[in-house]
Amino acid sequence: MKIEKHGLVIGATALVLTAVAVTGAGLHLPKGVAFFKNSPKELVDEVWQIVDKQYVDATFNQKDWRAIRKQYVVQKNYASKEEVYKSIRLMLKNLGDPYTRFMDPKEFRDLQVETSGQLIGVGIQLSQNEKTKKLEVIAPIEDTSASKAGILSKDIITKIDGKSTTGMDVNQAVQLIRGKEGTTVKLTIQRDNRQVLEFNLLRQQIEIHPVEAKYRPKELGGIGYIRLKQFSANASSEMGAAIQKLESQGATGYVLDLRSNPGGLLYGAIDIARMWMDDGKIVSTVNRQGTGDVSSANRTAITKKPLVVLVDGGSASASEILSGALQDNKRAQLVGVKTFGKGLVQSVRPLSEGAGMAVTIAKYYTPSGKDINHAGIKPDIEVKLSKNQIQALVKDRTKVATAADPQYAKAIQTLQTAIANSGGAAQKK
Repeated sequence: MKIEKHGLVIGATALVLTAVAVTGAGLHLPKGVAFFKNSPKELVDEVWQIVDKQYVDATFNQKDWRAIRKQYVVQKNYASKEEVYKSIRLMLKNLGDPYTRFMDPKEFRDLQVETSGQLIGVGIQLSQNEKTKKLEVIAPIEDTSASKAGILSKDIITKIDGKSTTGMDVNQAVQLIRGKEGTTVKLTIQRDNRQVLEFNLLRQQIEIHPVEAKYRPKELGGIGYIRLKQFSANASSEMGAAIQKLESQGATGYVLDLRSNPGGLLYGAIDIARMWMDDGKIVSTVNRQGTGDVSSANRTAITKKPLVVLVDGGSASASEILSGALQDNKRAQLVGVKTFGKGLVQSVRPLSEGAGMAVTIAKYYTPSGKDINHAGIKPDIEVKLSKNQIQALVKDRTKVATAADPQYAKAIQTLQTAIANSGGAAQKK
């Protein structure tokens, strides 16, 4: 998620805040600087103005946005910065949009730390379900306390260290989950609306390299397996390097694994799509004025060899942009289960005094015009995993992307047919 001080920079991340603590990166607020230069109301009005000019829904969730300004900016007086922050969050709740949110200076610093890949936490990507308002796991980050303990996409966090999460937003939850490295936090999870589980998770430093790539010489004459964990700032460069290396090793085809990838930068998804596609539309975005912006391939594909993409319920946002573009352009077949279903675009804006906010400014559509918000993207070949299969893969991560992983096994079978139809060994350089 790129952040600039001037102008709008579109990001495609879902409302995902890993539970992190600042580890040295991010903005620095000098000591002795007054929190409000002038009136506390200025920060509230700054947030109101951004929503008024940029928010995707011109009806503001059927609310009188000007009357809301009168309530929170004109009539209300504020005695502390905490009161200001609380009022801003209450004001934004009128929109009914969990992806439009305010971040105080510490939360905004933490977001910058998260996108830089330097973080301490338990490794959970969180969202607030738009319908139920419950805290929902989008996906655990691989090789973290959360993934090793067995937390899954769609799990509902009902308690944090015994405190109920009813009525709690993502910002509040992240504050409770954060803590010092080496300490633990207890999460109570509801799974499948019935099973209640408890996890004691260790807070630890998390190093995130978004791309994991392997050449597998024993599979189909030698294929490239690429696991893309998230669309962070360095995902595009790592992906490009990975494809080029696998090409030099003679890969006959590729499996791109987007399972449990919660998204990230919109332009990261576009850049990576261009590495696989020579031509065709990638994504279109439409703002509240109905103005559309179309991004397309630009004949810079690194490879044209057969490709199969793995997706699941944790594949969200930028993952859906990439997989939707590859599917609609018939560049790849999708294997797995329906994706998360997040088709809204946020802009991240710095605010006065070190605060920040994310505001939903557009909807995005796949090349064929699909609005996948809530609906998700259906794979070409559905492969559901049983609870026992999921538990086995969670318990032993070495089985993921092997013959013991049914979705991966189907991807290899699908890739084999695609390689045969493309000329097989003739495609190998």
